[in-house]
Amino acid sequence: MQANTVVLQILDFRRVPPVAGRLVNMTREIRDVTRDKKLWRTFFVSPANNICFYGECSYYCSTEHALCGKPDQIEGSLAAFLPDLALAKRKTWRNPWRRSYHKRKKAEWEVDPDYCDEVKQTPPYDQGSRLLDIMDMTIFDFLMGNMDRHHYETFEKFGNDTFLIHLDNGRGFGKHSHDEMSILVPLIQCCRVKRSTYLRLQLLAKEEYKLSSLMEESLLQDQLSPVVIQSHLEAMDRRLRRVLKVLSDCIEKEGFPSVVENDLDGHASAHQHQSHGGR
Repeated sequence: MQANTVVLQILDFRRVPPVAGRLVNMTREIRDVTRDKKLWRTFFVSPANNICFYGECSYYCSTEHALCGKPDQIEGSLAAFLPDLALAKRKTWRNPWRRSYHKRKKAEWEVDPDYCDEVKQTPPYDQGSRLLDIMDMTIFDFLMGNMDRHHYETFEKFGNDTFLIHLDNGRGFGKHSHDEMSILVPLIQCCRVKRSTYLRLQLLAKEEYKLSSLMEESLLQDQLSPVVIQSHLEAMDRRLRRVLKVLSDCIEKEGFPSVVENDLDGHASAHQHQSHGGR
C-alpha cells in the first residue's frame, strides 16, 4: 500500500490516504485492544501456532484467507482514516471498465472497440473532468499492474467537481514480469489524457527523473524498506514506456489537440490573478 501511495505522489495525483509501513504485534496492538467484538471473534491460532484473524467483509473474509503473524508479528501498511461518513459522505461509483469477473461472460468494453463513445455520452462522463480522471486512474493501475479496479469513490459534497478517491489498491505489484494490457483499454479506446499528466509521464521517462529511481529513493524512508523489489521498479519503467507509446499512437491517429486536454491554463490564470492582486 505504501508503494501505491508513493506512485500517486510521484504522478502528482495525491488521491490515496497517506500510508506507511509498520511491523505490528497482532496480539498486543490489535486483538487485546480492539473494542470491535466482531473483529475480535475472527482471531484464532493456526496449526503452526501463529496468531491469525480474517475480519469482516463481503469477499474473502474467512479462515482460508486469514492474515497470520509469525507467531504474532506481521508486516503491514497503516493508512490514515478518511473523514467519518457522518462528516464527509462518499459516493461509490461503478468503474465503466469494470471486469466481468465471470469465466464465460465478457464485459461490454471487451467486445465493443467503440465502447468509450457510449461512456462519453453517459453522465457524469459527458462533462467536466471525470473521464480524464478515469484515464489518470487507468495509468496509475497499469503502472502497478492492478486489474481489480471495479469501483471508485468521490466525496458527495462536491458533486461532479471533485477528484476520484483511489481506494483498495491491494492487487497492485503482483506479477512484475507481465504487463496486463487490458488495464490500459480505457486509454486505448478513449485516446484522452490531461496535459498535466502527459507532461509528468514524459518527465518520468527521462533518465534524470526516472520513475523507478524516484520510487526507490522515496521508499527508502519507510520503516520496512525495501518495500518494492528491483524487478517491480524496472517493470514500472517498462510500463511507462508502453503508456507513452499508446498516447503517441493516439496523437498520430487523432491529432494532439484531440488527445491532450489542456488542464493547465486555468491554474496559470488563477496564479497570475493572485500575483497581480498581491502587487
